[in-house]
Amino acid sequence: MKRRDFSLAAISAATVTGLPLAAQAQGPGAKKPVEGTDYLSLDKRVPTDVGAGKIELIEFFWYSCPHCNSFEPQFAAWVKAAPKDVVVVRVPVRFRDDFEAQQRAYYVFESLNMVDAMHGKLFHAIHTERQQLNTAPALAAWANKNGLPEKKFLDTFNSFGVATKARRATQLQEAFKVQGVPALGVAGRFYTDGSLTQTMDRALQVAEYLIGEVRRGR
Repeated sequence: MKRRDFSLAAISAATVTGLPLAAQAQGPGAKKPVEGTDYLSLDKRVPTDVGAGKIELIEFFWYSCPHCNSFEPQFAAWVKAAPKDVVVVRVPVRFRDDFEAQQRAYYVFESLNMVDAMHGKLFHAIHTERQQLNTAPALAAWANKNGLPEKKFLDTFNSFGVATKARRATQLQEAFKVQGVPALGVAGRFYTDGSLTQTMDRALQVAEYLIGEVRRGR
């Protein structure tokens, strides 16, 4: 969804369709991604937190975004098979103040090593079960029903560590000039999203191409 389209009161279901997974982009006849059309090069490089020989791939997302929900199964499968030199970082965006609760919720899961257990469940609760989970109390009550005690959730939610991570996430969002989600950032240098590529399948293909370019020393 584009940044200007975000409205908790006006979200409708959406399905991302397109090409098969990114391996097809490398096959014969595949269209080479074009800078300025399929992806953008950042004017100023964004520092990454990965070690030498590693390439950072950021997914920018928002739990209440239907496009992010549609993309999540595909992206999760890609992450499991990601090359060893690729470090995947999920970054929840905050386009408005009312995004902050869900932004912090992700970092609660991360801080408690519960991303695998809770990340997909929260998407499911919002988009399949149609639960309204955009405040700290609502998220804490939901977490409690899913194996994370409410007090522990709230204590972590309000912690300095989570506040710092949320603030950093918003800084990254602004540094990459994210205008819609889901979106992908590569190596602190490149940006792509479904608005540029028309589908998130293609955006992931473009990200793989850019990862290859970084490996080759571009």
